[in-house]
Amino acid sequence: MNTPLRPRTEAAHPRQRLPVYEVLARDVQALGIEAVFGLVSDDTAMFATALDAIGIRFHGARHENSAITMAEGYAAASGQLGVAVVGRGPATANGMHGAVYTSRTESPVLIIYGEAPVAGNALNAIGPDYKEFNTVGVLSAAGIQVFRATSASGARTALADAVAAAQLGSTVALLLPTNVQRSEIEVREDNELSSPTPSPRPLEKARSPVIDATVEILKKSRRPLIVAGFGAHRAGAREVLERLADKIGALLITSARGKDMFCGNPYNLGIIGSFSHSAARRFTDQTDCVLVFGASLNFWTTSFGNFVPPVPLIQVDARRRNIGKWSSADIALVGDARLVAEQLLNKLPERSKDEKTFHSPETRRSLATFDLAEDFQATHTARTLDPRSLGIALDKILPKNRNLVYDAGNFLGIVPYISVPGPGHFKFTNNFASIGLGFGTALGVARARPDSVTVLVVGDGGFLMTLGELETVVREDLPLVIVVLNDCAYGAELHFLKMHQLPVTTSVFPDVDFAPIAEGFAFQAATIRSMDDLHRTESLLKDPKVPVLLDCKINADIAAPFMGELAAFESGED
Repeated sequence: MNTPLRPRTEAAHPRQRLPVYEVLARDVQALGIEAVFGLVSDDTAMFATALDAIGIRFHGARHENSAITMAEGYAAASGQLGVAVVGRGPATANGMHGAVYTSRTESPVLIIYGEAPVAGNALNAIGPDYKEFNTVGVLSAAGIQVFRATSASGARTALADAVAAAQLGSTVALLLPTNVQRSEIEVREDNELSSPTPSPRPLEKARSPVIDATVEILKKSRRPLIVAGFGAHRAGAREVLERLADKIGALLITSARGKDMFCGNPYNLGIIGSFSHSAARRFTDQTDCVLVFGASLNFWTTSFGNFVPPVPLIQVDARRRNIGKWSSADIALVGDARLVAEQLLNKLPERSKDEKTFHSPETRRSLATFDLAEDFQATHTARTLDPRSLGIALDKILPKNRNLVYDAGNFLGIVPYISVPGPGHFKFTNNFASIGLGFGTALGVARARPDSVTVLVVGDGGFLMTLGELETVVREDLPLVIVVLNDCAYGAELHFLKMHQLPVTTSVFPDVDFAPIAEGFAFQAATIRSMDDLHRTESLLKDPKVPVLLDCKINADIAAPFMGELAAFESGED
């Protein structure tokens, strides 16, 4: 059971009267929270100041969306509760983009909002409340669970309930009316609180009859393929999946979110679907059975439904509702990815080398010698770079111990070319199919992991939306390298218009030079128009001591593979 945050009452202590905002700040501290993200507003300023005064570092953003996504990035990277504090009315409206995105990530995030005084307060009786906003209605309509402190005596309970709900892996809102915050309540001097301890979800094995049915299918397979998603990573299933692959002669591949889980394995194909290279596509075409562990099989994972041949597909997921959600599954195994893999490993008979068609010397040699740089014809121009070549070069230059956070856009075609230590170091921010959310998320990741370099990869469109956060990076002393892939356009829209043979003027913009702007914020920055320009930055990138920005001018004519797949899907091509 989840134990909510409650004041302890077993011992008598001297009592004192304190404002609610100060008591709640101490309650947050009792949770073990050491960083909060936000944007100060008059209706949350006292609470934010109280947090900072007692040693909880308040990291201030320049926009509410960034404040909220900072909390999510921190939660995703640290595994701890992320807390954001923003104001009411226009501040709440400003942050809706970030709040909806965060609610779709399954990261534990608590957003504390200022709120209008509860009924009976005469604060705004002499004039209109210009900040009036139906916060409960709007947040609820967006699918966010809302808690509201309606009295001073109930404020701590509201916080406790909101924390307990958020720690189950969701975004939760807590509304703090201004008059409730400023009211005084009596508390013990020590103000000691018990922390909520969420009960871990029980790990389930799959039902034995379904395991037996799966084993019978796998016995007939000679060229199986194992697909692992972020769910498999979260379950700690890498080792057992590699052992399962060895036993049945399977090749290994991941979803985009599971990127580099099997890095170093001789049978690793990289990413399946829209971010796949030619070798992976060639081998996947030969598979006769697919086992999917903790991956949703969305349109990117399946290349809009065309990546996997029509062979038996077995899907494993801890949540029954995820199986067959986007792609049909022939067998559903409901259970923890690691436990189910162990069940299969224990049930399957040993195989001879001849029965493992994929595990041949030819396969190992083909994968070992495959070179991403030979997978495309680099298309540089006199003043721009091919983003794929840029990615391959950055992979060699950037510190190996790195976190990659991607904004959204056509430039995501660079994803296969820059590696990470594992799935926990790779983050998409496209859960709301939007641009402009990567910067805040990267700041949160950087705060959670100060001992490694966090790299934000962002297009010029998303970067311009969040340009003000350059100041946040420097003021908050957060380690960050920003790689702007600057095609002077909204790249996805540019190629979408081209697909439909329409004018592209509305999606194209002047060539802004971001490097001097970043230098004005105390970044070390460089404009990159050639591979020589990039190599001149090697000493800066290998061990960055200060924030770094690279304004990389890329060839706008190069469309990400998923843009072509989208075009084929829309036209009804197979």
